[in-house]
Amino acid sequence: MGVRLIFHVDVNSAFLSWEATRRVKNGEADLRLLPSAIGGDRESRRGVILAKSIPAKAYGIQTGEPIAHALRKCPSLYLAKPDFHLYHTCSRAFVAVCEKYAPVVEQFSIDECFLDMSGTERLYPDPLAIAETIKNEIRNTLGFTVNIGIGSNKLLAKMASDFEKPDKIHTLFSHEIKTKMWNLPVRELFTVGHATADRLYASNIKTIGQLAHTDPDRLRAMFGNKLGEHLHRYANGIDTSPVLDVAEEAKGYSNSTTLAEDIVTVEEAHRVLLALSDSVASRMRRDGCRTYCVSVTIRGNDFRDKSHQKKLTEPTDITSEIFEVAKKLFSDLWDRRTPLRLLGVALTDLTREDNTQMSMFPDEKKERERELDRLMDDIRHRFGSSTIVRGSTIGYDGNVGKKHKAAQDEEDKNG
Repeated sequence: MGVRLIFHVDVNSAFLSWEATRRVKNGEADLRLLPSAIGGDRESRRGVILAKSIPAKAYGIQTGEPIAHALRKCPSLYLAKPDFHLYHTCSRAFVAVCEKYAPVVEQFSIDECFLDMSGTERLYPDPLAIAETIKNEIRNTLGFTVNIGIGSNKLLAKMASDFEKPDKIHTLFSHEIKTKMWNLPVRELFTVGHATADRLYASNIKTIGQLAHTDPDRLRAMFGNKLGEHLHRYANGIDTSPVLDVAEEAKGYSNSTTLAEDIVTVEEAHRVLLALSDSVASRMRRDGCRTYCVSVTIRGNDFRDKSHQKKLTEPTDITSEIFEVAKKLFSDLWDRRTPLRLLGVALTDLTREDNTQMSMFPDEKKERERELDRLMDDIRHRFGSSTIVRGSTIGYDGNVGKKHKAAQDEEDKNG
């Protein structure tokens, strides 16, 4: 493999920047200059913070925290509701700019993409100069800012883009790992979550450099072979994954939500499970797939995760069938005493073939459910994902999402 040159382009506080840009064009105040955030409902105080301004960050407001907590920190916080149609429009626009300069562009999430600039040195001899051109074109033509990280692989480019923000360009090449990356807290290594970071801290592994110099056998003993080796490679800046201009076919569909308030009743849990089942089933249907396996994950307020899955005799893409399986799995998992902080639903073991058995007497109930699913999918596709919800989910705040970018990942696929 020749010398690689990878850019990672990341929109600064995407949801808030995109809403602010729209308002500035309409002659309104720039939300980026005010204590403001995207997410939830001020009157009901439900939901979570999806994005925040720099002035809001000064109050200690964090992405993913409940609206009620944020308002206690900053009573004057301005809240704007999410607009996913706007977000997808802005996402397509900034990716289109990137595609003008890079031979291969991989959209990593709604507000991030990787550019493989390898082999473009004759066209663009100065990587920093072309990165500046891309960054400035996005700012000047679209009205919002991005950070660009430059490295010799996707990991290093991603880490570099997370350095000082906003509207900045940073490099992180192999010879810079020691000075720019190894002194960072281990929790800042890409893909290291809270639970993994806590275990590393407990083992006195506090910086990325310390992790890089930890015996791989020790890491494998702590985390298992796969994760242990992954952590050691990433801490040493090793990543051989390619930039893919065509998304890999999904191996599964999943969605989870961290609740603003603990769930303590079966009825509350079922409302969330229905919303999650509906979300993942809709995405799976969009790609023409069916699932042979449904799994459910729960996390109590003791922060312990439990998962359970069920293999199906016939594949399905019907929301109601997936929901019924999810309810049974949930019943097996929950002790009905421990308050729940998180619920998740995942669909795996996929097929694109219609393997249901033919019958002279079609199941009318299934056909009605399929028609309902098709109708709801069509309405959401035309008018937005929040246009219509199933009756049993009314009262649920709808903040279904994954990791710290809850709503941004509403269409994630497991790779």
